[in-house]
Amino acid sequence: MPRFSVIVPAHQVQAYLPACLESVLSQSYPDLELLAVDDASPDACGEIIDEYAARDPRVRAVHLPENQGLGPARNAGMRAATGDYLVFLDGDDTLTPGALRLIADRLKETGEPDVLVYDYARTDWTGEAVRNRAAARLGEDGPAPFRLADRPGLLNLLMVAWNKTCRREFVERLGLAFPPGYYEDTPWTYPLLISAGSIATLDHVCVHYRQRRRGSILGTPDARHFDVFAQYDRVFAFLESAPEPVQADRWRPVLYRRMLDHLTVVYSRRDRLPRGSHAEFLRRARAHCRRHRAPGAPAPLPVRLRHALIRLGLHRTYRMLRLAAALRRRTARAAVRSARAARGAALRFHYRFQRLLPLRADRAVFAADDGAGYGCNPGALEAAFRDIAPHIRTAWATGPALRHTVPPGTRRVTPGSAGYFTELARAKYVVHNAPFDRRLVKRRGQVLVQTLAGTPLGHMGLDLLDRPAAARDTDFPALLHDVDTWDYVLSANRHSTLTWQRVFPGRYTVLEYGQPRADAFQRATPADVARLRELFGVPEGTVAILYVPAPRDYRRTQCPVLDLERVLRRLGPRFLVLARGEQARPAHPLASAADRIVDVTGHPALTSLCLASDVLLTDYAPLMFDYAGLDRPIVLHTPDHEAYRAARGTYVDLRTCPPGAVACDEDELIDVFTSGYWRGARCTRLRAAFRERFCPYDDGRAAERVVRRIVCGADESALPPVVPHHERRPAPSAAGSPLTTVPGPAAAARPVSDRL
Repeated sequence: MPRFSVIVPAHQVQAYLPACLESVLSQSYPDLELLAVDDASPDACGEIIDEYAARDPRVRAVHLPENQGLGPARNAGMRAATGDYLVFLDGDDTLTPGALRLIADRLKETGEPDVLVYDYARTDWTGEAVRNRAAARLGEDGPAPFRLADRPGLLNLLMVAWNKTCRREFVERLGLAFPPGYYEDTPWTYPLLISAGSIATLDHVCVHYRQRRRGSILGTPDARHFDVFAQYDRVFAFLESAPEPVQADRWRPVLYRRMLDHLTVVYSRRDRLPRGSHAEFLRRARAHCRRHRAPGAPAPLPVRLRHALIRLGLHRTYRMLRLAAALRRRTARAAVRSARAARGAALRFHYRFQRLLPLRADRAVFAADDGAGYGCNPGALEAAFRDIAPHIRTAWATGPALRHTVPPGTRRVTPGSAGYFTELARAKYVVHNAPFDRRLVKRRGQVLVQTLAGTPLGHMGLDLLDRPAAARDTDFPALLHDVDTWDYVLSANRHSTLTWQRVFPGRYTVLEYGQPRADAFQRATPADVARLRELFGVPEGTVAILYVPAPRDYRRTQCPVLDLERVLRRLGPRFLVLARGEQARPAHPLASAADRIVDVTGHPALTSLCLASDVLLTDYAPLMFDYAGLDRPIVLHTPDHEAYRAARGTYVDLRTCPPGAVACDEDELIDVFTSGYWRGARCTRLRAAFRERFCPYDDGRAAERVVRRIVCGADESALPPVVPHHERRPAPSAAGSPLTTVPGPAAAARPVSDRL
C-alpha cells in the first residue's frame, strides 16, 4: 500500500501534462502511486499517460469511455486508489520539489490527521509566481491537529481539492464523491472540512496553480457557470443530513455568507457568464438566497451591500452602482495623476532653484542600490566621513521602510523628496554604488564618487553589448553619459581596475585602495561575531553556511538551483543555512519550513551575514571576493557553469583558480561537506592564493585611504600604508564556532559592533 495516491485528471491539457506528471514522479519522496485519468481527451493526453505508465510502474493509466468532467474523473481515480492519503492535482498544475516529503513529515508529526491543508502559488503564463494571499491562515498558532471549529478562518482559503490531502479511509467512510458540472470542489471541500475529526496545516507552497492565458474553464463564458447553484444545494443538503443539528446550525450562516461571496464573484466577473444571462443569474440567485437564507453571518458594510443586491436580484441597480464605482475610480486616478504631475513640476522647479545657490563644501550625500538601506561601500565611506572629516554633514538617501538602518547622526532623505533634491543640488560630495539619479545635473566643483558593487566576476558595462540576455534593457548611451560624470571610481584590486577602465571608459580617477565594505571584517571583534550569530539564531557548535546564489540571466524565473532541505538532511543537525535569495526578482522565495534554514533575504547588512557564518556557499556571486578577505572557507556549487558563462560571461575562470572546493552537482556538494574537504589543506591553499590576488588592500583601512585622498587632499605617500597579509589580524570567529580562530595582536581600529 503506497503512502500517497496522486490523482491527476486530464482533458485537453497535452501541453502541460508532461510537466505535471514529471513534478510528481521526480519527488524526493518515492512512496506513491500516480493515477492519471484520461477523461476521453480529444488531444494526446491519453497517449502521454500511456507512455508514462509504460516507463514508470508507479503510474497507472485510467481511460474513461466518454468525457464526464473533472469531478467524475477524480471519482474514477479514487476508485482505483490504494494509498493511505489522496492527493489531487489538476493536469495543468505541478507539485513543487520536495512537496510530498514535507507533506509526509507533517502528517507524521501531527498524528495522521484526516485532512492536511497546504499552500499554493499562482503561476502566471509569463512565469511569475505569486503566493496565496491568505497563506497566513496556515501559520496560525494553536494545537495541531485541530477541528474546524477551533480555526474557522480556514474557510477563507480557496475551497479546492488540490490544496489538501485527505486520508482515504476517512473519505470512503464519509461517502464523499465529486459531483458533475462546474464548481465541483464546493460540495466536496466544505463537507470534508466540517466532518473531519482532525485537521492540520502546512505553511509551505506545495502546488503551483497555473493561470492559463487561454482555455481555462473558469476563464471561459459558459452557461455551465449556473452549476454553482446546484453545487450549493448539495452543500446545504449535507448540512440538513448532518447527524449533529447543533453543528449544522453553527455552519449554516457561515456557508450562507460564503455562498453569497461566491455568487457575487461569478456574477461580477466578465469572463464567467455569457452575454445577456446576468439578469437570469440574479433571478436564480434571489430564489437561492431565499431558500437557504441563514441570518447572522457578520460582514463589512460594502460586502453587505453587494450581498443585498444579489439577494434581492437588483440587476439594474447593481450595474448602475458598478458604473458609479468605476467612474469614481477613474476620477480618483485622474486626480492622483494630476497631483503627481503638479508635484513633479514643483520638485523640478525646486531643484533648478537650488542649483543657483552656492555649493556646500560641508555636505555629502550617499546612496546604495537604488534606495536600499545603509550599507555596502557607500555605507563604509559614510562612516569614514564622520570619523575622519567630522566637519562634513552627511545624508543618506533611502526609502521609509529602511530608514531605521541609517545610524544616528546621519540625516535621512527620501529619494524624490524636496530634501533629496536639495542635497543633490548643493552637496559637494555625492557617493553611490549604482548609476546616479538621471535627474542629477553635475555642477562645477561637485565630486561624484562611484564605488560600484565590488570585484566583477560576470561581464558588466560595455561588455554586455554582445550579451543580450544579461544586458536586458540596458540603455548604453545613458550608461556612458553617467560614466562621464564620475570623478572617482573605487577598485579593490588590479583586476577590478583594468576591468573598470575597459567597460566604463571615462576620464575619472581610479582609487585602487581596497574594498571599504570589507573593512568591517578586520575591525570586528569576537564579541561582535558572537552577537551576530546569536541574532541570526546560530546555536553554539553549529556550522553556519551562508548561501548566496547569483541570478541566472538565461532564466525567465529565478528558480532555486539547490534543494537546501535535502542537503541539510544529508549533512545532519550540526549544519545550518543562512539563505539569501535575489531581492530584485524573487519568483520562488528561499524561505523554508525547515528549522535549520533561516531566510535572510531581506536583511540589509550583507557584512553582518558574512561575519555570522562559518563558510560561504555560492555559485557566481561576487561576494566570494569580499569573503576571501575573512579567510574562511568558500565552497562553489556550479551545476550550470557553461550556461552561465554563455549568457553572462565571466572575467575569472573559477575552474582554474577557485577560492576553495568546487562541486558540479548536489551529490558532490554533500560529499564536499561530509568528507571535511571544504576546510582541508588544499582548500586553504586555494583560498590563500585567491585572497592574495583579489584582496591585496583589504586591511581594514580602505575607507580611510579613500576619504583622506578625496576630502583631505592627501597624496599617495601620505595615505596609510597597506598592511601585508601575513601581518594582518585574522578575522575572528565566535566562541563556540567550529571554526574558532585565535585573534592576533590587537588592532588599532575600534570595534564595529555599532556599525553592523
